[in-house]
Amino acid sequence: MDYGLVEGQFFEELSADNKQAQEEEAAKEKEKELQQQQQKKKEKEKKKKDRRKQKGGGDDDEEDREITERLKKLSVQPSDDEESDPAPRKGKNQSKNIFAALGDNDSEEEQNEDEEEERTSKKDKGKKVKEEEEEKKQNKKAKKNEKAKPKKPPPEVVKEVVKEEEKKPKKNNKKQKPAQIQNRFGALDDDDDDDDIGSAGSDQGSGDEEGGGEGKTPAEDPFANLSKKEKKKMKKQMDYEKQVATMKKATAAENDFSVSQAEMSSRQAMLENASDIKLEKFSISAHGKELFVNADLYVVAGRRYGLVGPNGKGKTTLLKHIANRALNIPPNIDVLLCEQEVVADETPAVQAVLKADTKRLKLLEQEKRLQARLEKGDDSAAERLEKVYEELRATGAASAEAKARRILAGLGFTSEMQDRETRRFSGGWRMRVSLARALFMEPTLLMLDEPTNHLDLNAVIWLNNYLQGWKKTLLIVSHDQGFLDDVCTDIMHLDQQKLYYYRGNYMTFKKMYQQKQKEMLKQYEKQEKKLKELKAGGKSSKQAEKQTKEALTRKQQKCQKKKTDDDSNEPAELLKRPKEYTVKFTFPNPPPLSPPILGLHGVDFGYAGQKLLFKNLDFGIDMDSRVCIVGPNGVGKSTLLLLLTGKLTPTKGEMRKNHRLKIGFFNQQYADQLNMEETATEYLQRNFNLPYQDARKCLGRFGLESHAHTIQICKLSGGQKARVVFAELCCREPDVLILDEPTNNLDIESIDALAEAVNEYKGAVITVSHDARLITETNCQLWVVEDRSVNQIEGDFDDYKREVLESLGEVIIIKSKDKD
Repeated sequence: MDYGLVEGQFFEELSADNKQAQEEEAAKEKEKELQQQQQKKKEKEKKKKDRRKQKGGGDDDEEDREITERLKKLSVQPSDDEESDPAPRKGKNQSKNIFAALGDNDSEEEQNEDEEEERTSKKDKGKKVKEEEEEKKQNKKAKKNEKAKPKKPPPEVVKEVVKEEEKKPKKNNKKQKPAQIQNRFGALDDDDDDDDIGSAGSDQGSGDEEGGGEGKTPAEDPFANLSKKEKKKMKKQMDYEKQVATMKKATAAENDFSVSQAEMSSRQAMLENASDIKLEKFSISAHGKELFVNADLYVVAGRRYGLVGPNGKGKTTLLKHIANRALNIPPNIDVLLCEQEVVADETPAVQAVLKADTKRLKLLEQEKRLQARLEKGDDSAAERLEKVYEELRATGAASAEAKARRILAGLGFTSEMQDRETRRFSGGWRMRVSLARALFMEPTLLMLDEPTNHLDLNAVIWLNNYLQGWKKTLLIVSHDQGFLDDVCTDIMHLDQQKLYYYRGNYMTFKKMYQQKQKEMLKQYEKQEKKLKELKAGGKSSKQAEKQTKEALTRKQQKCQKKKTDDDSNEPAELLKRPKEYTVKFTFPNPPPLSPPILGLHGVDFGYAGQKLLFKNLDFGIDMDSRVCIVGPNGVGKSTLLLLLTGKLTPTKGEMRKNHRLKIGFFNQQYADQLNMEETATEYLQRNFNLPYQDARKCLGRFGLESHAHTIQICKLSGGQKARVVFAELCCREPDVLILDEPTNNLDIESIDALAEAVNEYKGAVITVSHDARLITETNCQLWVVEDRSVNQIEGDFDDYKREVLESLGEVIIIKSKDKD
């Protein structure tokens, strides 16, 4: 037996056992040192927390605890390469963490404490690294055949420590304001249920705190490694984003509307407090349909604009978006859109108007309180009371009630009605009170959407005259061409999803627009001629179109050399044939009838429990008659029409008519005349036994779109329902047309078509209308309802207009005639 070999094996085993024992002892020593170091850190943190509590601050120490735990992990198994750089360096090029960007809420004292703790942790770590290195050197000498190489720390741990170091605020941070610190501590006093932070913050949190959880991966709990302070910051940021989203949602007119607009230029930002509105390249869509695309809105202070365009193209939508400030309206411009009736309560109408001026009400309340103090002997209130009197005089408070009553009287309110409670008025009259409030308040920008729809002719005449003297900015949507002619100084035309501007009233705009359409048609025809020539010369369609586009682009660039628009470099598109919006109404001419064809003789009538509207009334027409019934609301104009149609029976007297007479009646209350459950085509087929195609042709003649022919009448707009009624009148082939407010839901083009159809019609026409142009264009005789009778007016419409204004005590504004 080779004893030398056995002895060598024995010593090798002995050295291996010694080596294992040494490693176990070293591991135990390391654990003890870690426990001692952790205990010291806890004691320091406890002292630090106690000091903060004594100073009245309630800061969170979770962030510091996380940093120390990560430093401990890093110090467990350092490598030789890390001796020169035991900890990540702090430099000027540190990247800011998102939580630091949300606001550094630590005070200077807290920052100094964090820095001291960081320096002590680095020193301890350095000492420990040196001790371990000495141990390693001793082990290397004792071991000849193997080298013990310590493992490098995982790279994710290093990243964590680097990011945690970056999270610390820099030394040059300024001290936070006391109010901000107070808000911060108030936020920290909230409940600790921070686990409900949404996924928007999870991506950020998990990225910054990756791999630092105890037994949990970031995928399992992405916020496990976030400190409480960081969670609070994240929660604040998310709450802020929610508030912004809620505000944006509230500014939209409806949930289905979307708005976009270009950012303000530096020049626009400088003019933010100007009284003019200048919005460039805004877009609005509703229910997925684009209404405005890269349109520009220009409103000059003191001008009176009329917004015109076909029905359903977005005029009302634009007004609502301006009123809701969904568009960038300068903040110093107060905007008011009159669209809702006043609340029906016990407030008298005149007080409902006066309450709109809240500043005046506050001054009056101060006056009462100061007078009460003076009566009690408090002389110190005299000086303040004098200032209140000066402010009241400056705002014209003494004449406020007289102004409110003047406006109400002009809109048709009698003295008794002005003191009547608003709950006793119908919806139409409460809408008039709302209009009176808007006129009384005089906002910087007043917007009126079809203001004449709820008014009778007398009120329209007064409003027309009143707004001609309006000194502030006005934006009106109206179908009344005469109203636009008298009131507006500029026309804003909505066409092809953009706004075009014309100086002058509606008549001036109409002439300029027609000329513009003719020029566009000439350019289009010239383009088509050029294309034909190129194709005849051997060019393909694509080549011809490309060459024509290039020529148009060169022409545009030549015209825009002096301009700096961003769109100047965009390639030109081929011109399209100008679309002309035209409507044609026709009524079949009746056969001749011998007079008298229709009349009321010795008629008395009154509704049950009310005073008589008519007494001993005599009224008659023949086939050549063109009569317009006028008068204020409530005198019986619509009642007179119902008596003529036979829908109401006189309490005394009789209605006489030709036995062959057929009457066509247009009722402004469509529900009384149409079957809302049927489609328009079915309605005509059932009533007149028409073939399907003939019924659709009749609807098309009155401008009803083809897609609306097969939709239930209840789903049609007001203008579309009106066209169905006109189609029914045409099918009835009446001898007499009786029209009760036929223009309420028609656009200007349709009203022109109606006036033209009435002029071509050979039968009799009786109408009640507030549209001055329809009255004047059809050469109607004016019959006024007054004193329970109907009398013909001597003179024309201008004479009647003058008489109405003089009866109200108004100064008549004479508008100079526009130059051709």
